[in-house]
Amino acid sequence: MTNNPADLTSADYLDGAREMNAAGRPYLAHLLAEEAAQRTTDPATAAGIRASFPDPVTTREESD
Repeated sequence: MTNNPADLTSADYLDGAREMNAAGRPYLAHLLAEEAAQRTTDPATAAGIRASFPDPVTTREESD
């Protein structure tokens, strides 16, 4: 692992997103996945990443 964020790749951010999702941290997973998508050159791949980690703030269901 590197200490310089500029050295991280899309795959590094995606791995982090998966780890945060498994740890029950959906918002952090979303942020890491968004960074992975931004670092991806293929638009279809970026869209797939974004679809896999939707923004939990906009997808949250309210309960009474």
